[in-house]
Parts: sequence; structure tokens; C-alpha cells
Amino acid sequence: MAFEVSTKRHGNIGEIHFSAPPHNFASPPLLGAIADSIDAMDADSDIRCILLTAEGRSFCGGANLAGDESVQGSSGMDEIGRLYENATRIFRRKKPMVAAVQGAAIGAGLGLALTADFRIATHRARFSANFVKLGFHPGFALTYTLPRMIGVQRAGWMMLSGDRVKAEEALGWGLVDRIADEEDFEAAALAMAGDIACNAPLALVSIRATLTAEVGDRAVAAMTHEHEQQTALKGTADYEEGVAAVFARRPAVFTGR
Repeated sequence: MAFEVSTKRHGNIGEIHFSAPPHNFASPPLLGAIADSIDAMDADSDIRCILLTAEGRSFCGGANLAGDESVQGSSGMDEIGRLYENATRIFRRKKPMVAAVQGAAIGAGLGLALTADFRIATHRARFSANFVKLGFHPGFALTYTLPRMIGVQRAGWMMLSGDRVKAEEALGWGLVDRIADEEDFEAAALAMAGDIACNAPLALVSIRATLTAEVGDRAVAAMTHEHEQQTALKGTADYEEGVAAVFARRPAVFTGR
């Protein structure tokens, strides 16, 4: 899958921009390139806040389970494992990060959005942990990050119903921190990151380390458990049916096998 990751500096803000048309599906190489850029910004003393942005109408449509043979085939769980290895690198960064969610953040895309410390969204952004509709187990540490962000009850609803949450509802839940109109979105995202980047750099890193001291370890533990459950469910008839239904854009008929 073709993708591009570029970086840009806005004063003390380091922007990481990614594009993998048409839906920015997550893959180990894409996540690896994002993690590489984050590592470089962590090492750059002039960067105080990272801004993660995406190209197109989707922020990240998830992992391409319906069409990517590297995930769908026999080695698929190894590929998902590599995806999580790169996610671990993102979770373990030192500097604060804002995710600018301009469109749908689905499955692994929601997981990627939640690696950030804060999120700003457009009104057309949508958020979904839709794994259950695939007959699959949530991944990307969502079983840890989502309840931590919005509480067990709402996170449980998102994961067990697979419902999409609109931006306005997500704001009320604390899943996003700000909403901006599309025409003002780029400026609003930079302004949000700027509210962090204008502050003392050593204090920013120190405070974030205190606030997120256990996040990396707990996210890794969650992904280890999630990967085990995903591996178990990947061989079921329900998973095969769920992926086929998504690919065919039809309701799934699950049998519990």
C-alpha cells in the first residue's frame, strides 16, 4: 500500500502529516514512518509539541482487513503484531502530541488518534471501535485507552455496539477536546498545539512524564492481551463472515462459530 509521511516545522511545533489513499489504512510501514518522525522530534530540542495530521476525508479508516493480503493471509497476525510494535513506540514518546482528526477514525484509526494527548476534530469526524462487527477483538490498546478517556460505560458501549460517535457527542464525552469548522481547521489545530508549544520545554516533558508514567506499559500489556484474543478469533467463521460482509458492504450473518 502506497503511503507518504512528511514533516514540517511551525516554530516550536513539529507537524507530522501522513497520506495513504483512499482511507489512510494503518499498516506496519506507515506506523513505522510516523514513529520514526516522532523519535526525531523527541530528539529535537526546538520541538515542544507534535501535531499529527492526515490527508483526505478519513483520518484513518483502520487496518485494511478486507483487502490487504498481508493482514488477511496466514501471516496476518504477525503483521498486526508489527503494527503494535510501532504503536508502542508512539505511546512511549516524550513530548506532547495533538491529533487533528479531520474525518473518520475507525478501529485502528481510533487507536492511533488516542495515542495523542489531545484531539481536535471537524464536525464531520466520526469515531468507531467497530471490531465486533468484524467478529474480532479490539486492538491498538483501545481496551485500555478508550475507558481511560471516556469511562468504562461509554467505552463498553462503543466496543460492544460498534456504533459510530459523531464529533459533537465525542466532545461531550471527552473523546475530543475541541471542534473546528473545516475551513478553519488547520489554523485551529496549529493554535491548539501552539497553546502547548509556547510553554517551557523542560517542564512540558517533565509534566507529561508524570501524567503518563504508566500509559506506555499499560498500553503494551493491553496490546499483548488483545493480540492473543485477536489471534484466537481470527480463525473463526464469524471473523471470515464479518470481513466478507464489510468488503461486500452488506450486513453480516454471524453464527457463533
